[in-house]
Amino acid sequence: MERKSQITIKDIARELGISPSTVSRAMKNHPDISQKTKDSVRDLAEKYHYKPNAVALSLRSSKTHMIGVVIPKVVHFFFSSVISGIEHVANDAGYNVLICQSDENEEREITSIQTLTSSRVDGILASVSKDTTDFTHFKELLENNIPLVFFDRAVSEVNTDKVIIDDLEGAFKATEHLILKGCRKIIHLAAPQNLIIGQRRMEGYIKALKKHAIPVDESLIIKCDSREEALVVMRNVYESGVRPDGVFAVNDLTASGVLKVVKQFGYRVPEDVKVVGFSDGFVAYVTDPTLTTVDQHGFEMGKEAALLLLSRINETITNYSPVTKVIPTNLIVRESTEG
Repeated sequence: MERKSQITIKDIARELGISPSTVSRAMKNHPDISQKTKDSVRDLAEKYHYKPNAVALSLRSSKTHMIGVVIPKVVHFFFSSVISGIEHVANDAGYNVLICQSDENEEREITSIQTLTSSRVDGILASVSKDTTDFTHFKELLENNIPLVFFDRAVSEVNTDKVIIDDLEGAFKATEHLILKGCRKIIHLAAPQNLIIGQRRMEGYIKALKKHAIPVDESLIIKCDSREEALVVMRNVYESGVRPDGVFAVNDLTASGVLKVVKQFGYRVPEDVKVVGFSDGFVAYVTDPTLTTVDQHGFEMGKEAALLLLSRINETITNYSPVTKVIPTNLIVRESTEG
């Protein structure tokens, strides 16, 4: 057979002298087809680099076998780990993944959702932008029976499936670790409180202080969740005369900014100030000193989120009760608190 640019099932059937339906069932490993026929079909398909027509498959099944992912920033090691977990599950299930980045901007997040729905994705995984305050675009997905699973950054205003880590317990462990290391004046650099992660991590911080009878000082809770902000905020802290002996930052990048400013003001880490981050990504290994942090298990989160979304896509009912899967955390102790 002369090779064409696009080999079809009919071409394979013609060369083997069998029907196209037999070729189709052989490719699907149907039990009624002999192993000899399955092997012949598979060998010929490999020889001619046969690929199923994705458009035809989607028309027959009313599915595109594509899922959309919306993340705040691709540069974060945590989100790249999540994407790896998502693709691991999706690709094994025969799904392609379309990734959009909101860049922490509500309008770009809305545009990303529109782009994915225009591409007829079968479902969407999303981690909410920290600037998002109107969640209509997510609610409309559910109203149109498009499965939606939030991961990491979720919002309570949208009643859908969520895969999150135990942010409260992780923050509690981080703060208690500082307390047990002798810290009493602990600053918490917090995420925006419109996000569940911001709320829960602050709750964990407060819970640890109360457990150890340390008064909660609201002035030590500061909205700051980026390295750039930390460079400004911590400089303001020191210039105002405040001398913390511990800092719990909402993520590792923010903690890396803390380390820089602490050293600029002539203090030592961990002897004078102990610092804990949250994520356990690449940043935690390259700071000087290395960073004590809470492991968010990004790869596992991505896998769980993708598995949950695929189960929703393949369900025949649409009025299911949303679930929240919580992944436990663990504290990784390094040089920024050991000493």
